[in-house]
Amino acid sequence: MRIAKCMSRLGTETAFEVLARAKALEAQGREIIHLEIGEPDFDTPANVVEAGVKALRAGYTHYSPSPGIAELRTEIARHVAATRHIDVSADQVVVTPGAKPIMFFSILALCEPGDEVVYPNPGFPIYESMISFAGATPVPAPLRESRQFRLDVDELAGLVNDRTKLIIVNSPGNPCGGVLTKRDLEAIADVARKHDALVLADEIYSRIIYEGEHHSITGFPGMPERTILLDGFSKTYAMTGWRLGYGVFPPELAPLITRLVTNSVSCTPAFTQWAGVEALTGPQDARRRMVEEFRRRRDVLVAGLNAIPGLHCELPAGAFYAFPNVQGTGLQCRTFADRLLYEAGVATLAGTSFGKHGEGFVRLSYANSVENLQKALDRIDTLVRKLRV
Repeated sequence: MRIAKCMSRLGTETAFEVLARAKALEAQGREIIHLEIGEPDFDTPANVVEAGVKALRAGYTHYSPSPGIAELRTEIARHVAATRHIDVSADQVVVTPGAKPIMFFSILALCEPGDEVVYPNPGFPIYESMISFAGATPVPAPLRESRQFRLDVDELAGLVNDRTKLIIVNSPGNPCGGVLTKRDLEAIADVARKHDALVLADEIYSRIIYEGEHHSITGFPGMPERTILLDGFSKTYAMTGWRLGYGVFPPELAPLITRLVTNSVSCTPAFTQWAGVEALTGPQDARRRMVEEFRRRRDVLVAGLNAIPGLHCELPAGAFYAFPNVQGTGLQCRTFADRLLYEAGVATLAGTSFGKHGEGFVRLSYANSVENLQKALDRIDTLVRKLRV
């Protein structure tokens, strides 16, 4: 079989590979603590579930418009306008089955051989995968522990040139939990305007933030018309399985993205969209409780990691991931993650799963109970002390 060459440039998410290995160990009778998957362990709020069920019973089981139902696009426009303090029209909104298609379609629509795309590294692995798949050149912008995993804007400025088609920013970030400051974003906006580059602002974790407030690059002069805003419902409302995301595009780009939706998935299921309307307009108590519980877990996990000799962990300002430095163990991060899984029964992800600049770190998702986090800490401590003997 002759496979297209572009498939060799398409990567994957290691989290699902590690999950499969962890499940295989569980099938053998091992107890595994899952800290590998980036998925809230909370139920979707009851009012949101009921809205989806009500829509199914009302007959919303057929095709819907490719860019999304008018009711949800209108509510998304209102929500984005209120939270980012910009003018947004429903015509700029495209709803997709999960938020990944927004980055997938945006990169396909904009990038081709000869173009460069600057992206955070370590960062969500699909950035680099899709840039390469489209034939463009991925240009990693390192995230460093010494800067609390925020982009170094001076370094970024040196990576951007007239071949740069797109700059990807992710705040709060996966896998490190770093949050860009308002000053950071203003400097990135200056660079984008100077080089006439577009920005893909991945803000999927914008409502899971622990200190200060969320700032969006869309809020700076000249940026709404050159920014693609990516967001969705999976993380904020524990709706990963509903597959509901959206993008807010410059007006001339939205119809092109809609055409990609039509050519690929046709549309997003209507009943999930009605659930999304309820998520945005209904009570927010469950979301707030989830974020506060994540804060509690973060504090327990980070304090526990920093108490283990040879480990150091910055306090993440957003999302629900810890990204400890494990260089003190003397092992490369992938070897350490493998030993955690097979010897300690703790499933984590090697930092290099998120790019070459992730070497020396592992990612732990604290979307698990405090009881299990404490058990994981005890197991990690035991393994690290054994390694240091």
